[in-house]
Amino acid sequence: MFPVDNATFDAAMKRCGILDLRSATIRQICALSAILEGETGERCVHLEMGNPGLPASRVGIEAEVEVLRQGLPNKYPDIAGLPRLKKAGERFVKSFMNLDIPARCIIPTVGSMQGCFTTFLLLGQRFPERDTILFLNPGFPAQRNQAKVLGLREESFDIYEHRGEALEAALDKALSSGRVTAMLYCNPNNPAWTNLTERELEIIGKAATKYDVIAVEDVAYFGMDFRTDYSKPGCEPYPPTVARYTDNYIIMLSASKIFSYAGQRIALVCLSPAVADREYDYFRSFYEMPRFIDAYVFGVLYTASSGTAHSPQYALAAMLEAACDGTLDFVGDSREYGNRAALAKKAFTDAGFHLVYAKDGDEPISDGFFFTVGYPGMDSVELQRALLRHGVATISLPGTGSRQDGVRVCVSLLDNPEVITTLNTRLQEFKKEYALQAAEINT
Repeated sequence: MFPVDNATFDAAMKRCGILDLRSATIRQICALSAILEGETGERCVHLEMGNPGLPASRVGIEAEVEVLRQGLPNKYPDIAGLPRLKKAGERFVKSFMNLDIPARCIIPTVGSMQGCFTTFLLLGQRFPERDTILFLNPGFPAQRNQAKVLGLREESFDIYEHRGEALEAALDKALSSGRVTAMLYCNPNNPAWTNLTERELEIIGKAATKYDVIAVEDVAYFGMDFRTDYSKPGCEPYPPTVARYTDNYIIMLSASKIFSYAGQRIALVCLSPAVADREYDYFRSFYEMPRFIDAYVFGVLYTASSGTAHSPQYALAAMLEAACDGTLDFVGDSREYGNRAALAKKAFTDAGFHLVYAKDGDEPISDGFFFTVGYPGMDSVELQRALLRHGVATISLPGTGSRQDGVRVCVSLLDNPEVITTLNTRLQEFKKEYALQAAEINT
């Protein structure tokens, strides 16, 4: 039964090959949880993995099944993307972001993971003297690993300390070296669930233009700041985006969370026309294709995967079209994550935890897919370990590039009342073990 003793926990870590929880990947934490489940005969409460916790969109499934039955798999897909999907992407960004990105600048990729990896590769080549990606942390750990694998340098700072007007000075300091080629952030943020404000995105956009840096905006959780209703196509309000303040942007739009279509690995890389059509001397000599978009599609994507599978492209096209037609309310469907977050936050705060990234300016963060918590007197690794011993799996904030102490909580798999009850019970057991320590810290 949980909690497990320290010896059992250490043996489980050794079996997973984990030397330090601080550097453990999400998948390693999943493996460690599985071993602890085997030892105790009880399920962990899984708050570490960002799997969608809602059914995949039927619109996408039906569209995909239909084209598979037509025998489409015997043909290679167009590397630049299915024309229907590209047009649907153009319509979607106009309907839900009020942006004019032509279909030719919208490229499907095998999930945003491939989109990010391949754009990083090209962004790292556009100028010989620019070999650095700036990460506005915290963020998705895999994206930092991608830069590492590509041999790119990393710069970063924690947005916790640089919200509002303070962001401008932090960006000036980071970008003035002249080595940064691109900066990446997720909005809403994974793991903090903070949302950059319109003013903060204006600061980012102006810095991107001033220093000739490409802002890569990952909107994996598009529309999920539930404090504002972004569900109506073609109507204000529209979500904040850097694209209103600079031409130097690339937007990553994924089907994984907004349509719960993670398993089919389908996303869109939306290039601003200015980025798409810009020419570079290195691309001319290396790819024999000077334009960014040509080097990206026919130079990089062709060698990476020869395009994105047919059927997920048809699925995403159908889902985007239905969203624009108003027959698929993807924002309303995903609002369930906000309901789960409210219950989970109460379970943690009732047990003496506090929110780490708690506000956007003066406003509390939205209830959504993620949030972050800390506990008095515990650093991130101590807290992650203690929670795992009690059957609650999370990831620690340092692994996301955060400089704060705490863990990330993902609510996607809190999908029934029983697991919420189990979470409450285990957090109260945690509180019994550590409440005295917390009280001493507070006094």
